[in-house]
Amino acid sequence: MTPERLGLLWGITVFSGAGARLLSVLTGLPGVVLLLLSGLLIGRSGLGLVEPLDLGKGLETIVGLLVSLVLFDGGLNLRFPGGAIKSIVLRISSIRLIISLAAGFFAAHWFAGLGWSVAGVYSAIVLATGPTVVTPLVRQIRLASPLSDVLEAEGLILEPIGAVLALLLLELVVGDLHGWRELFLGLLSRLGGGVLIGSLAGLFLSEGLKRLRSEPYIGIRLQLTLGVVFLLYGVCEWLLPESGLPASVAAGFVVGQRPSTQANELDKLIRELAQLAITMLFPLLAADVSWGELSPLGWGGITCVLFLMIIVRPIAVSIATFGLPLDNKQRLFLGWLAPRGIVTAAVASLFSIRLEQAGVLGAGKLQGLVFLTILMTVGIQGLTAQPLAKMLGLLDEDKDLDKPTNSGSIFTES
Repeated sequence: MTPERLGLLWGITVFSGAGARLLSVLTGLPGVVLLLLSGLLIGRSGLGLVEPLDLGKGLETIVGLLVSLVLFDGGLNLRFPGGAIKSIVLRISSIRLIISLAAGFFAAHWFAGLGWSVAGVYSAIVLATGPTVVTPLVRQIRLASPLSDVLEAEGLILEPIGAVLALLLLELVVGDLHGWRELFLGLLSRLGGGVLIGSLAGLFLSEGLKRLRSEPYIGIRLQLTLGVVFLLYGVCEWLLPESGLPASVAAGFVVGQRPSTQANELDKLIRELAQLAITMLFPLLAADVSWGELSPLGWGGITCVLFLMIIVRPIAVSIATFGLPLDNKQRLFLGWLAPRGIVTAAVASLFSIRLEQAGVLGAGKLQGLVFLTILMTVGIQGLTAQPLAKMLGLLDEDKDLDKPTNSGSIFTES
């Protein structure tokens, strides 16, 4: 690709994302839905102006770095006090990990026709809700606590786990891993290693930020943070592939926990950059969607996604929240909202290429089914989230969208 063409690709992508953001402000429609539609318009399913695969191997690096920034921002705001809210998050995450994996595995095979091995990869890829979608959505609709906090934390916990597990299942399918024992050890090493390295990086960054607390150092604080986050991601991916995502969350969490770092001020700057990353990434990855990959799935693919949305998610949430202090309205909303996001799209695109290179049948159907899951969950749930929350009386009309969420505890006990 020529430099001129590359510049045009990024110019069209960022402009379409910015236009979607502007249209969201003017119309009140969910920004994530419009970002998704803008990507479809400029990509393979629309005008054909942007082809993400033209970026080659650089696509994986760009997506990884920007996603690490978004997850660091999420970790910066993550709090785990004791009590009922912590139990809700941990129980939803652990129970969904089991139920959603099993349900996605069987649904992808029975309804969408994926082979058993590819169906396993699909179930891991779509395991987690996307914090890159959930966070801006719940902030835009002004969802009240504790639901907004639970939804954001759930995505931050399960997103790295799903990405690492999907990679290991992929390696099992193509023969790079041998047996479930190696898969289990790989999962522990990548998650544990990522959290450990990320925590150490967070401590290092905290010490640096503590010494740069005065007003003239605001720009340096931001530059130091970006340098550490991007270096952290690169080192983790070099040592333990896919460990960069849990490392980014862990680093942000450590920095946010230390009051001497003045995380509130840092969060304002990081959040703006995280929003810019989402504005760039969502149209770029949505541009890779091809109707030719979606149409062969037919009603079987739609049935698979609806099964996960309407049956599996509500059942998992109902089991996880049984006996906890949430009323039926809150359970209903938690059981409905579970959109997938950028990490899901990126993993699907990259993994389908590896499966094709390994000669595994169903690689194209895997990518099509994953993008169908993103399209349906983001489109349907994104458009219905605010009306449903309003009907159930779960909106906080006084919430300030510009107010940092980590001023105090991100979780409010109910």
